[in-house]
Amino acid sequence: MKASAVLTALLLALPATALAESEAQPATPLPVLNIEPDAISVMGVSSGGYMATQLAVAWPARFSGLAVFAAGPWGCARGTLSLALTQCMQTRLGPPDLDVLQQRHTDYLHDERVGDPDDLARQRVYLWHGGQDDTVDPQLGALLAEQYRTWLDDPESQLKVVTSPRAAHGWPVSASSAAVDCSQGGSPHLLDCGMDGAGQALQWIYANDLQPPTGDERGMLMPFDQAPFYDGRRLAETGYVYVPKACEEGAPCALAVALHGCAMSTEQIGETFVRESGLNAWAAANRIVVLYPQAEPSLPNPKACWDWWGYDESSWQRNPIYDTRQGRQVQAIKAMVDHVTGT
Repeated sequence: MKASAVLTALLLALPATALAESEAQPATPLPVLNIEPDAISVMGVSSGGYMATQLAVAWPARFSGLAVFAAGPWGCARGTLSLALTQCMQTRLGPPDLDVLQQRHTDYLHDERVGDPDDLARQRVYLWHGGQDDTVDPQLGALLAEQYRTWLDDPESQLKVVTSPRAAHGWPVSASSAAVDCSQGGSPHLLDCGMDGAGQALQWIYANDLQPPTGDERGMLMPFDQAPFYDGRRLAETGYVYVPKACEEGAPCALAVALHGCAMSTEQIGETFVRESGLNAWAAANRIVVLYPQAEPSLPNPKACWDWWGYDESSWQRNPIYDTRQGRQVQAIKAMVDHVTGT
């Protein structure tokens, strides 16, 4: 189905890389678009990578593809900040035990808090880590790969693992004026590694059936109101969605959910990630809508990380359910996906 009349008015024919004055674009309702149900993926970097995996495991029938940049295994923190810091970023207490995490997954399955393993087994997965990452230890990325090898039907054909030996912590890009030195890293955590991480991830997820960007594609990055999907705590008021012109006009399109990392929200680095990650150019060339939900800084979460250790759940909970279908942020992002797909 077509987008709303409001969206039609906003979606001017601009190049995928063109900038627009955000002040002239007040947040509008998230549009409903013609999304192919078997072409929905989720990806993220750092805390967004952890959250992307939580979504992929909670709703594997919904997300057929997953891309994770600079993050570790599913369930790693087990609801505690101390483990998040000492086993899931640095590994001062040693790496997490995958058998323990698998038991967590088994328990969740029993309680129907995550999705069917048969659906999980069919996903296509792209994993990237920098060899010089001093924020999330590279061995944690290797553990995520090992974890998924036990879940997938055919890891050889479904899983791609990439390590860039000289890269720091962040999201690798091939060209961006905002990028920082590949081996040094730092804000805004877009790494000038001469590597198109967005393109590699999307090509793998969609089975290499994509056309490279030419620069002539049309589409619009627009802000949308996140309030209908959340109660106002921990998520920003405004998220972003990139809609190629063909998708706005009603063509069937894929959907990629892209989750920023800590200190990468629009409140912290402006529109750098939502414009400069490389995703929009590929999206415009291949009829892929890109949804950019936004977390916000808060007292328990000053860097606007996504909740992969339980900060957004009730403090009295013995076992926070942030990494399940009942997790507050998991539910919010899933609700956005349901809305834009009209389901």
